[in-house]
Amino acid sequence: MKTTLLVLAAGMGSRYGSLKQLESFGKENKTLLDYSIEDAIRAGFHSVIFVIRESFYKDFKNKIGVNYSERINLEYVYQKIEDLPYSMDCQINRIKPWGTAQAIWSARNLVKNPFAVINADDFYGRDAFKKMQKFTDSISLDKNAAKVAGLMCYCLKNTLSENGFVNRGICKLSKSSTLDSIEEFTRIQRSKNGKINGVKQSGKTVSLQESALVSMNFWAFSHEIFDEIETYFASFLKNKLNDNSAEFYIPSLVDLLIKDNKLTCKALVTSGHWFGITHADDKAKVAEELSKIRNSLEYFDL
Repeated sequence: MKTTLLVLAAGMGSRYGSLKQLESFGKENKTLLDYSIEDAIRAGFHSVIFVIRESFYKDFKNKIGVNYSERINLEYVYQKIEDLPYSMDCQINRIKPWGTAQAIWSARNLVKNPFAVINADDFYGRDAFKKMQKFTDSISLDKNAAKVAGLMCYCLKNTLSENGFVNRGICKLSKSSTLDSIEEFTRIQRSKNGKINGVKQSGKTVSLQESALVSMNFWAFSHEIFDEIETYFASFLKNKLNDNSAEFYIPSLVDLLIKDNKLTCKALVTSGHWFGITHADDKAKVAEELSKIRNSLEYFDL
């Protein structure tokens, strides 16, 4: 089975202050995305599709694409605000795309095999890529495979930033390690008293457990999932078309599919390390973590 890695890289990095997907670290001058592609190649993925804004294309090709075009099949697709599941005559007054679920849907004409999804600006770890590729490879090409998905889970306390708030999908699992529900929390941060707080979609601030399992947007789906995304995206737009801040998130989509008995999502748990760059001040910590990893694992010298 050929497996694809879909890289979501169309975000503007408003909290970071620049195009964080292409931020370089260390003497190797490598991005977090370089580490992910290296781990994906070693794990056995056969192709990579970058979901980007059209204005990012030249930068991505020159900094990332040229390094891997001879080692793995690379393709690019643009996430566009006007790319909607049905024809619309009204004007859309927003400057950013519709979120991560729409980003996946943007690649519907390129993805022909089971695929995994990651963010471009996160470090997921080699263990996570190995487990996810194995799971993705097990997804059938049958249309019933649209009912199967996978999610790599991390411990909440290991995914926080020391320099500001983050957004996370908090997972609730069944006894058989499938995802019962996933709830999006925003503005998650450790308070001065050591507790972790976050804001529910209702706007209420609540305390969160350090051991809670969270989604870091490392998913696996069948290519048949695009039909479901289209249906739910259309429903989302009926209520949110004029809400310039509304975004169609992957966790919210998966949660709806599970509740409607249209999806079973296997929870995969990694012992590996996760970190990312949400805020500009995260860069020093990321550089430190990458230095530790380079001392124990081989990268960029296959």
